[in-house]
Amino acid sequence: MLSKIVIANRGEIALRIQRACRELGIKTIAVHSSADRDLKHVRLADESVCIGPPPSIDSYLNIPAVISAAEVTGAVAIHPGYGFLSENADFAEQVERSGFIFIGPRPDTIRLMGDKVSAIATMKKSGVPCVPGSDGRLDDDPDKNAKLAREIGYPIIIKASGGGGGRGMRVVHSEASLHNAVSLTRSEAATAFGNDEVYMEKYLENPRHIEIQVLADEHGHAVYLGERDCSMQRRHQKLIEEAPAPGISQKLRSKIGERCAQACRDISYRGAGTFEFLYENGEFYFIEMNTRLQVEHPVTELVTGIDIVREQLRIAAGEELAFHQKDIRIQGHAMECRINAEDPKSFMPSPGTIERYHAPGGPGVRVDTHIYNGYKVPPYYDSMIGKLITYSDTRESAMARMRVALEEMVIDGIKTNIPLHQIILQDTAFQTGGTNIHYLEKKLSL
Repeated sequence: MLSKIVIANRGEIALRIQRACRELGIKTIAVHSSADRDLKHVRLADESVCIGPPPSIDSYLNIPAVISAAEVTGAVAIHPGYGFLSENADFAEQVERSGFIFIGPRPDTIRLMGDKVSAIATMKKSGVPCVPGSDGRLDDDPDKNAKLAREIGYPIIIKASGGGGGRGMRVVHSEASLHNAVSLTRSEAATAFGNDEVYMEKYLENPRHIEIQVLADEHGHAVYLGERDCSMQRRHQKLIEEAPAPGISQKLRSKIGERCAQACRDISYRGAGTFEFLYENGEFYFIEMNTRLQVEHPVTELVTGIDIVREQLRIAAGEELAFHQKDIRIQGHAMECRINAEDPKSFMPSPGTIERYHAPGGPGVRVDTHIYNGYKVPPYYDSMIGKLITYSDTRESAMARMRVALEEMVIDGIKTNIPLHQIILQDTAFQTGGTNIHYLEKKLSL
């Protein structure tokens, strides 16, 4: 097992990784910005290193600083968590060239799946269903692009090859606006991602967002851990996730899961990963693969009983998966609410001091957070300050526990989105299950 690792992240995910390390007897080094010296995992780490001032570009995104911290502390590996450098192939490459283990996929795999054009082509070779589209990047010929759009059928969507997080995409409903949409998306992609390549896909109008969690070791073994429904989102940012997804049969789960596991074997994938799909009219359509740990991994852990972070560490140490596909059982239902420091109506960030914090409890309630009484939420980073997760034998019971837990949770001194979650949990359509990705935004606009 790994002896000592650098946790190259902050907040709740850094604390989550640290807990898994402590269970396995792995020493941890917390790297942090000057604004984060009072984070819980920094206080609990075996060692800590300040790697820069508050702005991410000067600290958590500073590759030389992160690697230097590993060098001066005698670490053997680096865990990137999610966000920041977690899907940066250049970072993974520099980590390995510096003699450390990157706790994640190989750099070439991250690069392959990070470019959506190459990712889609790779998935098609492995038999993973994809959205009808351009089968590659668009060129500069407007007539050729117009013909392709007519063949696919409007509406279509133009996407940046290097995009993500809801950025670098534009829906087109008619040929009259196609050329301008392609040009604008190219320009935005070049500015935001340093890559102006774009591609075209059929725009699915009322899909759900369903993803498949996978684990794979470097010995050629790969398994899928069921699916999650992440359709309750605003501006492509997820708010509530659950597992299993309502209305997905065991037969359909096995069919799509096996294809994902086979794709992992085909590309020699290593570590934890997530295949993201749009799901409409009983069909799955691949959109991207996240080559890292997901924010919503706890719901999968609860319904499978598998500690995904622990498995990441074991895989990075060169161990084989301790289980086979036949050993994995989906039992019960889990639901996660992302708790953000933001105004529940305007969605503006709400940094400040937490004057009073009380965590909910009871059977089937899990809270993943780094906050505490007196903690100062900084204005420099993502607004998520925790995750509230409930588990029970049925979806209805998991929702009931979530409603109670949201009522019990107290965070005073700043604004949070807890009131919004309470509204969603009382919504009839959400209670029924199977809402599409546009449902929440339409509801909020009424």
